[in-house]
Amino acid sequence: MLVLLPPSESKWNRPRGRPADPGTWSFPGLAQARQRVATSLQALGDGSEAAAVLGVPESLRGEVARNLRLEQLPATPAAQVYTGVLYDALDLASLDAAARRRAQRWLVVVSALHGAVRPADRVTAYRLAMGVDLPGVGPLAGFWRAHLDAPLTAAAGRGVVVDCRSAAYAAAWRPGPDLAPRWVQVRVPGASHMAKHTRGLVARHVCEAGVSARSVPLLADVVAGAFAVTLHEPARRGAPWVLDVEAP
Repeated sequence: MLVLLPPSESKWNRPRGRPADPGTWSFPGLAQARQRVATSLQALGDGSEAAAVLGVPESLRGEVARNLRLEQLPATPAAQVYTGVLYDALDLASLDAAARRRAQRWLVVVSALHGAVRPADRVTAYRLAMGVDLPGVGPLAGFWRAHLDAPLTAAAGRGVVVDCRSAAYAAAWRPGPDLAPRWVQVRVPGASHMAKHTRGLVARHVCEAGVSARSVPLLADVVAGAFAVTLHEPARRGAPWVLDVEAP
């Protein structure tokens, strides 16, 4: 099974420690693509032009400068780098040992810089969003779309793809025709803040329940153990199922 998460805009980095070693990350086949994005990102520098390309206000220029030190800053598990509403609700650190092991296998964060990482991958805080048109690379969603299909399809195996991503990150990969019948988007009506919170709770519940669902209706039954849900069949061939989840 595969549970897809978006990264957070806010990120945390531990103040001391060894730098990241990309050779230890999940999905090693993405190494060249990752290096291309990182090189292009650092070529922007940390001036006003870089801030404009990245869509960062002048008040956050310090976060842009961090992009120039990706190889030197201390590495931190992705589960701690990504912060904010969804990750607070997910709260991986408080899971019991069995649920944490499932989280390490099932959860994947789709990243504008790294393509895809798992919670234990030790990365560095950065400033880059999937909606950026990065000089030398192009629109990042389109760039990653060409690289993510093989590794994420393999990661899903025979299980369900539970899609908790935002629209910008969902554009970076869509399951192919063989996998699409096992693809479900988690939709939460209401404000963005509550939608993020609820998706984090859903991802947590899936890891705690421990059922490696092989069909979307079975996954919906698992989520219904903790939430009020409504499952909608795909609107057309190749489209995802949609699971409406009421915020608690």
